[in-house]
Amino acid sequence: MTISTCFGGQHSSSISRSDYLSSLPLWRRWLSILNWHPVVEYEVREIEFKNRKIEHEKRMQQLQSDTEQLKKENARLAASNARLERFEREHWSGLTPHPSTGDSWSS
Repeated sequence: MTISTCFGGQHSSSISRSDYLSSLPLWRRWLSILNWHPVVEYEVREIEFKNRKIEHEKRMQQLQSDTEQLKKENARLAASNARLERFEREHWSGLTPHPSTGDSWSS
C-alpha cells in the first residue's frame, strides 16, 4: 500500500491535471471526478487569458514606442547626413587637386 505525501489535495503545479489524476489510486480518482468544479477551471482559464492579453498589450505598446523612437532617430540621422552632404558640396567641390609632377617625393 502506497502512502500519499500530498495533503489536502495539493499537488505540484508543474504536472498536468491528467498526470496528477493518473497518479492517484482509483477510489481517489472517483472522488476527484465527483469534486470536479468546471466553473473554477473556467475562471482560472479566464484569468490566464486576461493576463496573457495584458502582457500582449504591454509588448505591443513597447513595440510602438520603440518604432517611434527609431523613426525619430532615422529622421535625426537623415538631417545629419543632409548637413554633411551640404558641407562637403560647399567646402570640397571648389577645391582643385594640385598638379602632379610625377615625382611624389619632390617638394
